[in-house]
Amino acid sequence: MKNFPYILTICSEKGGVGKTTLATNLAIYLKAMHDELPVTIMSFDNHFTIDRMFELKGQPMNGTVRELLTGTPGSHLLHPGQYGVRYIPSSNNLTELYQGFKGPMALCRMMAESGISGIVVLDTRPDLNILTQNALYAADRVLIPVKDMPSLENCKNIFALFDQRGIDKKSLSLIPCLIDSRIKYDGIFKDQRTLLRAFAINRGYRCLDTYISKSPKVESLNTNPEGKIYPILTHARGTEVHNQFVELGRDVLAGYHQTAEPRAYLYHQWLTEQEGKKKEAFLARLEGIAPHCVICGAKHDDISARGFYFETSDRASRGFLHSDCLTDMLCCALYNVTPDSQAFTLSLRVIRDTVRASTAVIVPVFGGENCRHLRFMQLDNDGNVLLERTISLEGFTEGMLDGIRDRLFVLLNETLLGYDGTLRTAWLSIHPVDEEHPEQILQDGPYRRVQEVNRLVTTALSEQL
Repeated sequence: MKNFPYILTICSEKGGVGKTTLATNLAIYLKAMHDELPVTIMSFDNHFTIDRMFELKGQPMNGTVRELLTGTPGSHLLHPGQYGVRYIPSSNNLTELYQGFKGPMALCRMMAESGISGIVVLDTRPDLNILTQNALYAADRVLIPVKDMPSLENCKNIFALFDQRGIDKKSLSLIPCLIDSRIKYDGIFKDQRTLLRAFAINRGYRCLDTYISKSPKVESLNTNPEGKIYPILTHARGTEVHNQFVELGRDVLAGYHQTAEPRAYLYHQWLTEQEGKKKEAFLARLEGIAPHCVICGAKHDDISARGFYFETSDRASRGFLHSDCLTDMLCCALYNVTPDSQAFTLSLRVIRDTVRASTAVIVPVFGGENCRHLRFMQLDNDGNVLLERTISLEGFTEGMLDGIRDRLFVLLNETLLGYDGTLRTAWLSIHPVDEEHPEQILQDGPYRRVQEVNRLVTTALSEQL
């Protein structure tokens, strides 16, 4: 699992609970306690504390978390940092990316495909925006710092998110932070830590025995004439907080070593499985494709462009049509002209423009025993009818040709004719495709669009019965 990271997310809706101090210093302790382990840190907040703490002067900028969130592999964005911790620089321009995160697992996929190994520490904003939610769902472990009752109260929203998604909450742990040891209480709750831990357990939350004390010495590390941010490991070793971070680091490393398959790896496995299923479905669709254009009868080759995909509503017949074959057929049938007439040339220009931007639907309309005419429709991407015509089928059952509907009759015979020699009650949809890569319409995403259009047509036809 070397190329799949173990994700540790630090999250709290409440500001001022020591979230970033926890994230940055924990990353340093993890690296110091396990020097061979790659440790990476990044933040979705815009305070740039991580950059100030880990930046090595003079190194070139490879990109920021913005590039990560817009598709650049994380391994391409890693910067070597102070104390041996790698980091991806922060960005103050992430808000506009929120709309691009349609689901809660986008970041999990990015991390699965990042090429980053070891432990990744994610620092989040003090709100549950879509990036924070993604950071929570991608995490193998979540540490939620709490320092008082308001911050403890806000924890319910994080737990509720996991309930809504049906995700196991065992990755969530509360850790009391900024605990003032001078505050004492009468009764069974002797101090802040005991009180917060008791209330957390009473609400069903997992709360660590480890805690982080409030320390003037630690607080001074962020404010000094040099404008630097110093780590607890190097500048506060004599404090109680130092020992607490050692204990916390051991706990996190134990969890890391006990996790044989991190969440990023499991998601990678799921993606691989899904891609395999998509490939199988794609190949299955290809197997049922007619090897020739059913209008002209010529086999498909690189000379005649396959510009359209057709499919009957019962999927008994599927294949591609040459662009010229379809446009010539529609020109004759819709405008009742022969190919050698002057009106044909004028009408063809209109047909070529409209048919590439719409889905054509041909529906047999039955009256009595036989189908006497067709209903032709052109639909936009939302299923709205752009054009509707009625086409007579006079002479179809008798096999009579008139020079106008000949190609239409051939198409109907090849696609909608039943075993008894009459048209089935199915209908035909015709979709424009990329002439250079026509088979792409059978890939999972584009084919879902075909199915959606067919669903809209089915609904519309059923409502008219």
